[in-house]
Amino acid sequence: MSNVTGKYDFGMIGLGTMGRNLLLNMGDHGVAGAGYDKDATKGKLLQEEDKHGNLKGFSNIKEFTSSLKSPRAIMMLVPAGKIVDSVIEELLPLLDKGDILIDGGNSHFTDTNRRVDDLEAKGFHFFGLGVSGGEEGARQGPSIMPGGDKEAYNVMKPILESIAAKVDGEPCVTYIGPGASGHFVKMVHNGIEYGLMQLIAETYEVLKKGLQLNNEAIGNLFKQWNDGRLQSFLIEITKDIFSFKEPGADHLLLDDIKDEARAKGTGKWTSQVAMDLESPIPTIDSAVEMRDLSKYKALRVQLAKLYSTNDTRMSVDKTAFLIELEQAFYFTMIMTYAQGMHLLSKASADLKYDLQLAEIAKIWRGGCIIRSGFLNEIFNAYKKDNTLQHLLLDEGVQKLAIENLPGIRSVLSKAISAGIAMPAYAASLTYFDNLRNEKMPSNLIQAQRDYFGAHTYELIGKEGVFHTQWVAKSEL
Repeated sequence: MSNVTGKYDFGMIGLGTMGRNLLLNMGDHGVAGAGYDKDATKGKLLQEEDKHGNLKGFSNIKEFTSSLKSPRAIMMLVPAGKIVDSVIEELLPLLDKGDILIDGGNSHFTDTNRRVDDLEAKGFHFFGLGVSGGEEGARQGPSIMPGGDKEAYNVMKPILESIAAKVDGEPCVTYIGPGASGHFVKMVHNGIEYGLMQLIAETYEVLKKGLQLNNEAIGNLFKQWNDGRLQSFLIEITKDIFSFKEPGADHLLLDDIKDEARAKGTGKWTSQVAMDLESPIPTIDSAVEMRDLSKYKALRVQLAKLYSTNDTRMSVDKTAFLIELEQAFYFTMIMTYAQGMHLLSKASADLKYDLQLAEIAKIWRGGCIIRSGFLNEIFNAYKKDNTLQHLLLDEGVQKLAIENLPGIRSVLSKAISAGIAMPAYAASLTYFDNLRNEKMPSNLIQAQRDYFGAHTYELIGKEGVFHTQWVAKSEL
């Protein structure tokens, strides 16, 4: 039962796991919050879990909006897409000009752009809010990426800072920038997440098939890695997965899970936008592609019978190989973050977001899915120079990349020889090798394009564009 006698400070629409936990988090910090969900049982659950009497659940939207202080501040945590628009359409007749609407879901940034313009024209404040941390993060402290109406953000700032994760006493939330920048940054965050998860999965495969390690040994390795410089949330949960058995079971739950990976689309969006902005992110692209490929289970089974694989065991010194593998993973982790940060840098310029990359790295260090020890290196790099064109230009990161380069070369050559696919590892290395390639073979591509399509080319040290008649017309 709510102990609040007046009106509520904040409203939440959507009391699923994320919405309910965020509101409970607010209640823990003294925020008087109202929650709305058409399913009345979710509002009751909210009140049952509220330990402080600060929250109340509603299943009637008019009663919900009437319960809020003016100007109203309402967050929507509903599935992205048309549902967000339908909720806004239902809400607007019940709101007053000057009220604040927040989209806390994983909306595509172009949808957020449209909503910002539309609601601003109608006299409402609106901003998109990226939230990372999953169920636990929402409850205990997420990383929060708000972008859009800065006036509205400033109203919400005390509440958001109170519920965000803390690192060194500082909240993991910052104003990202104008328009849809908050949702854009969250999208790229998710792309990085895809890349890191694929790299961990490929590591698992080479350990299981290449080194023939059992689950206990693999789990111990991930624990060892998490205790060292590879410390991260994703390595930590992987370690836990390798020790989890269902009650009464004699084997890991992992071994019962189908090898078909699903996705909600944010990784694909990251790849699509990166291509639009001409900012290559091959490790992330590979991760998206491998999730898609995994869905062709029946075809993979059929092809496995036709193209029977040879023994994938590696004839290597396991101790030495594991040292190389740790180096290789560290290298690929650097490249994954570097690709994501470069995409943010490009978007900042092209979309006029004025992103503060040091601040973004800073708030990713706590609460979020991609938090890791390496983010301190990224934060320090952009703190020294927020205009840094690429993370690999930083002297400290350069040193780390060079130190770990031998490991990735050795691991990949051995895995490929054994017939073990490591596409994200390979994409990371080829990205690096071509990014440092002063003269790529792209001149040949330009010649070919001009040959068959008269698309022209440019010449070294000479202004202008040129076209050549590569063969006599009589030969065409």
